[in-house]
Amino acid sequence: MPADTAAIDTARDALIAVDVQPDFMPGGALPVPGGDAVVPVVNRLLDLFAVAAATQDWHPAGHLSFASSHPGAAPFSRVVAPYGEQTLWPDHCIQGTPGAALHPGLRAERFAAVLRKGWRRDVDSYSAFTENDRKTPTGLAGWLRDQGIRRVFLAGLATDFCVGWSGLDALDHGFGVVLVPDACRGIGIPAADGGARDSTAEMLRKLEARGAAFVPSGDLRPGGSPA
Repeated sequence: MPADTAAIDTARDALIAVDVQPDFMPGGALPVPGGDAVVPVVNRLLDLFAVAAATQDWHPAGHLSFASSHPGAAPFSRVVAPYGEQTLWPDHCIQGTPGAALHPGLRAERFAAVLRKGWRRDVDSYSAFTENDRKTPTGLAGWLRDQGIRRVFLAGLATDFCVGWSGLDALDHGFGVVLVPDACRGIGIPAADGGARDSTAEMLRKLEARGAAFVPSGDLRPGGSPA
C-alpha cells in the first residue's frame, strides 16, 4: 500500500460508521455475526478523526425490503423490485424502535452528522451515498465535500452490504476509500449461484478491484495526507 495510506489527515479524511445499531448486534432482529465487536474499535477510531459521521438504517413498518411484506417469501430470498434485485430481510431498524437507535455504547457525541437511510417505504438504501434505485442521492457526498473531505474510512455493519456499497459509491463520487477490516463484520450470505464465495468475500473482491485500501485499525496513525 502507499506509505501514507495509514496516516490520517484530519483536514481531509473522515470516518463513516455505518449502521452500528442494536438490531444488527447478536440478539437483534438481523444479527451480524460478531457485530458487537465493532463498537470498541469504532470508539477508538473516533480519536483519530476530526470529522466523523454515522448512518442509521431507518425503515418504516412494512418496508419493501422486509420478507414480511411479501407473502410466502423467506428472509434472505430475493425478489425483483421496480429498481432491480432486492434481498429480503427480517423486519429490522424500524423507525423509533430501540433496535434502530445508534448503539448505546458508541461515543455518539463525536459524530458531526448522522444520516438516516432506507426511510422511503418502496426503496431500500444500503449505501450511505445512493439509494438502491441507483438514482437517489442521500446528500452525504455534498456534506463531505463541504467539510473538505477527500478520503473516507469505513467501519460498521455489514461489510457485504451497507459498508461495501458505501465504499463503492464513495469511489464513484471521487473519494479515496479505506476499509478498516477489524471495525467491520459481514453477514456472509452464500452466493446465489452456489459458488464458493459468500457475499462478504465477493464484496471485498469488488472493493479491491476498484482500488479501495484495507488497513487494520492498529496500523492507523495521525499525520500525513492522502496521495
